[in-house]
Parts: sequence; C-alpha cells; structure tokens
Amino acid sequence: MKIKLCLLLVGALAASCSGNRNNNADDSSSAGGSHKDTVIANEADAPPVNMQYCFYHTDGTKAQDTTSVNILINGDKVTGKMNWQPKEKDKRSGTLTGKLNGNAIKAVWVSMQEGVKDSLDVEFQLRGNALAQKPYLYNSKTGKQQTNSKADYSVIYNMKNCN
Repeated sequence: MKIKLCLLLVGALAASCSGNRNNNADDSSSAGGSHKDTVIANEADAPPVNMQYCFYHTDGTKAQDTTSVNILINGDKVTGKMNWQPKEKDKRSGTLTGKLNGNAIKAVWVSMQEGVKDSLDVEFQLRGNALAQKPYLYNSKTGKQQTNSKADYSVIYNMKNCN
C-alpha cells in the first residue's frame, strides 16, 4: 500500500512540473532568457550564461602584484572590468568587451595607464572555478604588449566573490 501511495505521489509531482509551458516562441521574458541563451548554455563545456564572474591573479616575487577580472556573461556577449595593480607602480584599469564561444572568451581590454588610453586584445578560457588567460608578449615593432595567440592558456586566475 505504501509503495502504491509513493508511486502515485511521484507521478503527481512529475505531472505538475510539466505544466505551464509557454509555446510562444516570441515571448522569452517569461523564462528569463531567450532561445539563443539556451542554445549557448547547452554547448559542450559552456559556462552558465546571464551570470557574473569575478577572478584574481597574483604574481611577482612575493605575489605582490594583482590582476582582477570581473565579467558579466549575457548570452554570447561578455562585458566587464579588468584591473592590473602592480605594487609601487602605476596601475592599468579598464573595461572588457567581447564574445563567448563555448568556454572561450575573446575580448578587447580598453584601459588607462599614466593618463594614456590603450587597447589590447585578450583571450580567456573559463575552467570551472578558474579563468585561464593567454599570456602577453612584447611586440618590438609597435613597442606594445599583445596577446600571444599561439601560446597556451597559462595565466590562471582564481574565482572570488563578486562585491
């Protein structure tokens, strides 16, 4: 008797969860997202969309230099802030704007350092509770840093709580 009652209860719960489905393709507001967001979220290794992520990386001889990356993923669009704060040097702060493809992010970092505005293409990869970045290299022709697109994602950022 108890088994039949449990099966009846489980069946009723399953039926109630499948109701209220909206078949109107134009109305994405009721689900909190769009069909495009669902497709992106279902890609292999894709991070959750419509979510904010915050990361930090320390380097230097005593881990005294800090880089923070705060991003918001909305569908395939990525926006956020990136700040490099070396100890006893001028910091570089700016905004990130880019695209998410699977778990890879290609973005442009528009920053200010010592009153000079600059931009730099950056490449990241979301990895669970970490963010990996392709390192920079110095371009002697332009006198500027650029992302080494042939390198592995070797700069690892740890996830932190977003403030």
